[in-house]
Amino acid sequence: MRKSKSKKRELKPDSRFGDTMVTRFVNSLMFDGKKSTAYAIFYDSIDIVSERTSEDGLAIWKKALTNVMPQVEVKSRRVGGATFQIPQEVRPERKLAVGIKWLIMFARKRNEKSMAEKLAGEIIAASKEEGAAHKKKEDTHRMAEANKAFSHFRF
Repeated sequence: MRKSKSKKRELKPDSRFGDTMVTRFVNSLMFDGKKSTAYAIFYDSIDIVSERTSEDGLAIWKKALTNVMPQVEVKSRRVGGATFQIPQEVRPERKLAVGIKWLIMFARKRNEKSMAEKLAGEIIAASKEEGAAHKKKEDTHRMAEANKAFSHFRF
């Protein structure tokens, strides 16, 4: 390595739940630096989740996030003239980042009226182990399982 590794920035916990993971999620949800709007969307969706399920919205969101986080993924690697998909374990930091990214991406693709409703719908679906984000995780795991024979090419 030529340069020293950059330091991880400390995230401040959010005002309502006091959780840094919420801040990280909101930062990924945010568009054009509009953090207050992103917080409003997130809090509204958590309220909708607790209304629909009559349970704690934050706990369901955390459960949904853990259901969406992948354990293994495939990475492309050229060996000789061929490109192989090599299964690899996902580091905990990346696991969380990918889970957040998938949850937000598939929430945006849903067909509800507001973003808060879309996010709430995806959170509820992911907590029940269904929905597009959970399907993406299952597909990733299936692809890693199919390419297990190439695991000896690991980096």
